Amino acid sequence: MAVRPIRIFGDPVLRTRCAEVADFDRSLRRLVKDLCDTLDDADGAGLAAPQIGFDLRVFAFVVADPEMDGYGEMHHIVNPVIVEQAEEGIIDVEGCLSIPGLEYELARPSRIVAEGMDMHGEPLRIEGTERLARCLAHETDHLDGVLFLDRLEPEARKRAMREVRERILAGEDLVVKHSPHAGLG
Repeated sequence: MAVRPIRIFGDPVLRTRCAEVADFDRSLRRLVKDLCDTLDDADGAGLAAPQIGFDLRVFAFVVADPEMDGYGEMHHIVNPVIVEQAEEGIIDVEGCLSIPGLEYELARPSRIVAEGMDMHGEPLRIEGTERLARCLAHETDHLDGVLFLDRLEPEARKRAMREVRERILAGEDLVVKHSPHAGLG
């Protein structure tokens, strides 16, 4: 279908709570294909619909195959709801395709279970640990208008926001060159 431009920090669509998908039609299948094509092109781990300008609760993600040096199978979920999550968290470096080049340590649940549907309206249940749990949490946040920066500890958030402002003031081109995420397992 199409590789779409990734919306960058500051775009209001990234701060919008997305609408539930009601119609499982050709336009939804096209959106899922565009998300997958764009995610593949950006070599990312996950990409939510608002990141390509759509106000719908859909995201695509990749589960890495350790046997294939990080390359993995593309998946998607529509209208995801996190139904279970571990209380214990794992601290790891996290970044975002909409804030290229910015990475900070962030605690996320070590295990998440999300339920939703596929693009045909069939029920899905996705259980993820470690990197996949991080991705599910990160992309579901996008659907609620929440960026990973919002989850940082106050001092780290101040540093991150200062870094973003300095980059913008310096006229740095915030263009996605590669994924800030390591492959998911």
